[in-house]
Order: sequence, then structure tokens, then C-alpha cells
Amino acid sequence: MHRARGFSAADAVMRPGTVLKEILVVDDDEEILKTVVAILKRANFRVLSAKSGPNALKVAEEADEKIDLLLSDLDMADMSGADLGEALKKTRPDLHVMLMSGGAKGSLLVLNYGWAFIQKPFVPVKLVQMVTEVLHSPNRSQPGGQEFDSRKDTRLGG
Repeated sequence: MHRARGFSAADAVMRPGTVLKEILVVDDDEEILKTVVAILKRANFRVLSAKSGPNALKVAEEADEKIDLLLSDLDMADMSGADLGEALKKTRPDLHVMLMSGGAKGSLLVLNYGWAFIQKPFVPVKLVQMVTEVLHSPNRSQPGGQEFDSRKDTRLGG
């Protein structure tokens, strides 16, 4: 078993035949979805994929194996990546969540959840490195429905 310290993306890529973890990748842009899935498969991750939040919920429900990480686009039409993360964490509380976005405000929104975030576009080695770090770090994200949530703070006058 590897610890987060000293375990790099290069370690993941340089171990042919080693299957590390199961990742559910969700993006409504088919080209981005294909690219991210290919990058993660080359790094020996097992990968499930979905084109939307509702489709991802169905894929997760039908999955026989444990899903270790949700890697989702933040801005999708049917269901946001944040809403998808909350929904999946209700039945999979140990799930790590990492969101990605090409939008300028994505990282600020993700701070409310305590989830990892990567800005698009990204280089493959950075994606693999971040995914590896998230998978090998304690899961500090808030479970769906937890009351410590700045989005629900009425003192902000919103």
C-alpha cells in the first residue's frame, strides 16, 4: 500500500498491469470524456464513464465494483457535477470527489464542498497526479446533506 507522500503520477504510469482504483468519469462533452478516459486507462485505472449526471447515477447503481472516485465536469446541463457528487455520496459516503471545469468560478464553488478541483484544459500528467493524490489522501469532503455548508449560511444576507 502506498501513502500519499512519495507516491507520484509517474509511479502510477510506470506500473504496467497494475490496476489501481475504479474511477467514474462524467462529462457532457464527448471529446473531453473520451480523452480523460483514455488518459486514466493509460495510467492503469479502471474507468467507468457517463455523458450526464442522470446517466452517471444509473452507471453507479449498476456497477458491481466499488467506485473510488467521481471525476465530473462541474457545469453540465441535466445535473451539475456538484449535485451529482452530493447524490452519489448519500449511498457511497467513502467516495472521493474531484470536479473539473473550464469556467472561471469553478474552484470557488468547489470550496463549499471540500472537494478536489482541476481547471480545464489540463495536461495528462497533471490529471493523473491529482487523481492519484486525491485517491491516496484522507477523504475530507462533506457528505451530501451535511449542515456545515456555506451555501446555506443565512448570515451572509443572500
